[in-house]
Amino acid sequence: MKIKRQKQAKKTISFYKYNFNFRQPFQILLDGTFCQAALKNKIQIKEQLPKYLMGEVQLCTTSCALKELETLGKELYGAKLILQRFQVRRCPHFKSPVSASECLLSMLDKTNPHHYFVATQDFTVTTGLKSIPGVPLLYIILNTIVLDKPSQSSLDHVQAVQLGELVSPAQQQSIRSLKEEQGISGKGGERRGKKRKRKQSNPNPLSCLKKKKKGPTLQLKKPEEGEKKKRSRHKRRKTDGQVTAICSLPSMVKLKL
Repeated sequence: MKIKRQKQAKKTISFYKYNFNFRQPFQILLDGTFCQAALKNKIQIKEQLPKYLMGEVQLCTTSCALKELETLGKELYGAKLILQRFQVRRCPHFKSPVSASECLLSMLDKTNPHHYFVATQDFTVTTGLKSIPGVPLLYIILNTIVLDKPSQSSLDHVQAVQLGELVSPAQQQSIRSLKEEQGISGKGGERRGKKRKRKQSNPNPLSCLKKKKKGPTLQLKKPEEGEKKKRSRHKRRKTDGQVTAICSLPSMVKLKL
C-alpha cells in the first residue's frame, strides 16, 4: 500500500512540474489544523514530508494562522508550538488579521504564482482550492500524509493550454525572460532604457574623389542666311580597266586548259 501511495504522489508531482512549473525546494503552506492532526497521529512533519514528496521542502505559514491558534486557547497549544517553528510569510492582513482559511486563500490569489503546496484539514480551504488551478493539496488520513489528485480546474486549465486557448505559466515565464533579455517592456512592446547609438561609419571612397572638370564643348556654326550648304561630292574612281580585266579572265583560263 505504501509503494502504491508513493507512485501516485510521484505521478501527481510530475503533473505539477511539467504543467505549472513547480520546482524544488517545494514551498508548503501549513495551518493549525494540519499541525493538530500531525500531533494526534504522531507524524514528524519535517522528516516525513521531504521523503513523501521526494525532494527538498520549505515549510511556511502566515501570521494570521498563528494568531488564530492563540485565540483558540490551550486546546491547540501543541499545534501552535509546531507552527511557530516554520517560516512566517508576509500576508496582506498584517494590520487587521483574518481567519486562517481566508488568509491562505488570499496567498494563492487566482493562479498560485508562488507555487505553494497547501497542507490543511480545513474544509473551507479544501473547497476553495478546487476553483484555483495549480494548487497541490496535502492532508492527513489514517495516520499518513496524502497528496490529493489534481482538481478538475487544474485538469481543465491544462487541457485549455494544450488546445491553444491559454498560455501556461511556464510559457509566460519564458516569454518574460526573453523580453528582459531583449529589453522589451510589457506595454506595447517598447524597448527599455536608452536608445542605441549608431556607429560612425567611414565615408564612401567614391564620394571623396574630385569631380572632373568638363572641357569646352564645340559648337557648330550655323549657316547664315543666304549661304548655301556645300555638298561633299566624292570623286568616282575609274573602274573601267578593272572591269575589262576581270571579264577577260575566263577566256584566259580556257586557253590554258
